[in-house]
Amino acid sequence: MSALTAEVLIGQLLMADFSGFSPSPEITRLITERHLGGVLLFPKNIESPAQVARLCRGLQGLARQAGSPPLLIAVDQEGGPVERLPLGLPGAMAIGATRSAAFAEEAGRITGRALRAVGCNVDFAPVLDVNSNPANPIIGIRSFGEEPGLVAELGSAFAAGLRREGVAATGKHFPGHGDAELDSHLDLPVVAHGMERLEAVEFLPF
Repeated sequence: MSALTAEVLIGQLLMADFSGFSPSPEITRLITERHLGGVLLFPKNIESPAQVARLCRGLQGLARQAGSPPLLIAVDQEGGPVERLPLGLPGAMAIGATRSAAFAEEAGRITGRALRAVGCNVDFAPVLDVNSNPANPIIGIRSFGEEPGLVAELGSAFAAGLRREGVAATGKHFPGHGDAELDSHLDLPVVAHGMERLEAVEFLPF
């Protein structure tokens, strides 16, 4: 890394998305000319596992062509309602109901193996939000539960399963989205707790 230019190092800090089932002209230009460090795949990029594998190989080939480090290729693969690849795994709350770290780790391992098989090396999971507010419009069953310690234990186990298969985990949504009453995709929620409560609940799983 010490031999890389400032331009390449700056590009490595950035991640972008694009539209289509194959590399678009825009993402191709960012990778080959701006040394983009990562790509995030959405449903608009996913038609089938075989197609995703071809897409990831193509994207990594562009990075090699540019003389850049391998790309981080990320996807939101939580299980349950948030699955980009159709694995049919249970969501976090279902795993939380079992209270089993072993089940959580196995779910992470299966997820990691599937992602690596198609060329994705980063999972934007697990969700580490504590489901403390029933009025929350965006977390709900995506959380392992309402107990901070259980969320921490099962989230860590899921992340360990991903790492066993060579996929980087990404705990989200720091600093804690579970007690918000607005969808942060659309608004700017505020959780107005003091530091003692934040450290005991919202921050603990992270």
